[in-house]
Amino acid sequence: MDSIVVTGLGIVSALGTGVEATVEHLLAGQSGIGKIKYLDTRHCSLPVGEVPMDDGQMRELLGISSEKAITRTSLMGRIALREAVMQAQLCSRPSRKVSLVSGTTVGGMEKSERFYHDFLQNNERNEYIALHDCGACTDMIAHEFPGMFDFQTTISTACSSAANAVILGANLLHTGRADVVVAGGSECLSKFHLDGFHTLMILDEAPCKPFDKNRNGLNLGEGAAYIVMELAENAEKRGVTPLCRLSGYANRCDAFHQTASSPEGEGAYRSMMAALECAKLQPSEISYINAHGTGTPNNDESEGKAMMRVFGTNVPPVSSTKAFTGHTTSAGGGVENVISILALTRDFIPANLNFSEKIESLNFVPVLKVQSHVQLQHVLTNSFGFGGNDSSCIFSKIQSV
Repeated sequence: MDSIVVTGLGIVSALGTGVEATVEHLLAGQSGIGKIKYLDTRHCSLPVGEVPMDDGQMRELLGISSEKAITRTSLMGRIALREAVMQAQLCSRPSRKVSLVSGTTVGGMEKSERFYHDFLQNNERNEYIALHDCGACTDMIAHEFPGMFDFQTTISTACSSAANAVILGANLLHTGRADVVVAGGSECLSKFHLDGFHTLMILDEAPCKPFDKNRNGLNLGEGAAYIVMELAENAEKRGVTPLCRLSGYANRCDAFHQTASSPEGEGAYRSMMAALECAKLQPSEISYINAHGTGTPNNDESEGKAMMRVFGTNVPPVSSTKAFTGHTTSAGGGVENVISILALTRDFIPANLNFSEKIESLNFVPVLKVQSHVQLQHVLTNSFGFGGNDSSCIFSKIQSV
């Protein structure tokens, strides 16, 4: 198949707004996890990774009137979309068929739950009813560039949503249904999913410890991230410089349990193996794995065993960046794809924060300190969702001629 290249990146998370803020915090080992500041909840003791802006500040950044109804998910999505589109020069060097594929699950729920009683008692907030569903959020994000997208759709597969958006985008490119695809996801914190994860008893009351023997659970986060993808031939026609290649990708589902991963990581194993086959790579050629690594007892051991099945005794350098950003759920694949591409193109490996003791059943420990000036060739990133919906993407350096 023709080579897919990435020509633009956009991100907003607990680490700040934009690619440069993200790199700065990753290199410095500075986490964005902290006390809840913006979400109205009684669970204030739970640490989270909130985007460090309230809705008003995001409106101001985007030039959106305070009178216009818009959700936090859509605001974050617009910020990330703008950065990605501008880097890819889609406005100044347009393409004919441009698609937007965006992942989310919360959608506009954070406004619906806040204004629920208004919906019942009066009509002052009725405009937000239409913004509740996931597709409406994608529409609002697309409105950042009116008329740019001739096709847009929404993926909602829990925590693999944004990664699956990339996979769908790749298929759109290979089948000729799109010339350029902007793919990723956006997800804000809401009471609903904070309370939901709390009910599952998988939230840590301290900063999370991915791949640590004494891990207690995850920290939820929020954010948005998109990558711009196109065939190499199209990028050359537009006169834009590729950042890297999307060389492999796969989605597999083990359907082991509604929320838990299978003990031996069957879905994760199949997803990684299929992505390697798609990329025509051997396991030994992977330079770094950005793991799903939620910090829950179930995920980290299951994913670790899956990596051992794929890589044997030579597991590549591994880290989870969720201790920096929190688990951004449906946006996680987008956030971590962008972080993986930044690691690949800027020659560093992010640290796995808060680690102290190895999991006994695993044959590796994660990367403890940021590694700079590392020559990476192929980076694998995992995003696993409820129901065993598991996705893996591989990004590769552009080889100089």
